[in-house]
Amino acid sequence: MRLRRSLIDLNDLSGDELDYIFDRTRVFQTRAPGPLLDGTAVVNLFFEQSTRTFTSFNLAQMRLGAHVVNLSPNDLSLATKGETVEDTVVTLAAMGISVLVVRHPEPGFPARVATCFDGHVVNAGDGAHAHPTQALLDIFTLREEFGDIDGLTIAIVGDILHSRVAHSTIAGLRSCGANVVLVGPEFFLPGNYAQHGVTIERNLDDVLTKVDAVVLLRIQRERFIAMPMSDEEYIAQYQLNGKRLKRVPERTIVMHPGPYNRGMELDDSVLTFAGWRYAMQVHHGVYIRMAVLDFLVNGVSVVC
Repeated sequence: MRLRRSLIDLNDLSGDELDYIFDRTRVFQTRAPGPLLDGTAVVNLFFEQSTRTFTSFNLAQMRLGAHVVNLSPNDLSLATKGETVEDTVVTLAAMGISVLVVRHPEPGFPARVATCFDGHVVNAGDGAHAHPTQALLDIFTLREEFGDIDGLTIAIVGDILHSRVAHSTIAGLRSCGANVVLVGPEFFLPGNYAQHGVTIERNLDDVLTKVDAVVLLRIQRERFIAMPMSDEEYIAQYQLNGKRLKRVPERTIVMHPGPYNRGMELDDSVLTFAGWRYAMQVHHGVYIRMAVLDFLVNGVSVVC
């Protein structure tokens, strides 16, 4: 039974808690917070490779003064000695570990861990299911750019079916009142993704003239046995490039959760576009994760 607050997906946070995390993020970006996690032991357990998420969690934990242990799958007894995941996390809790940050290719794995771990679990990405902290930093980036995002039109383009980032971000944008337009071919974007506040478009060119932001996604080739369309076909229909950038409104921004693939979902002209916000997203990610960790461990405090 889960005994302490965890973050498995955005539905674990109320609207007020979401606002609090964003307020806290702004505070942390303004000044160093001090050792708010002094004495708190944190384990980062990543079963998949990661650059942005792994590094930003490490930086967030160290800036808050936590005691940090990084474990790879090969470090665990379950890899070679038959120990169950449940037994592993019980052991870690008994050692005094208070927070587990978990990335795993199996959807639902962090939730499974949270049911038997006497501590806080943060989902750092589970299969194609969810990636709540990436969604938080994406929504925070939009808020910092536009203020209130209620009524904005946000297009998410690409391999939405396999994107845990997209799944969390869609839910978060809907809760904030944004209009979400999903763009991609049928095999990357099934028709049943359409719902209240979410529409589906197959033609990127028709969408670009009426969006406030475009969120690009990479094709997750590792999740396909065989690619359903050629690179040339995808580029012709869905790549954001210099020609298509001329169609977007002046204030439109372009985002990407990373890693981005030059020459596939975007070309080099996007990287010099005035509205390209990838580096800003990465920058925000450290402070969002600081705010999430502080919130889970310390609860709500006065934001000043």
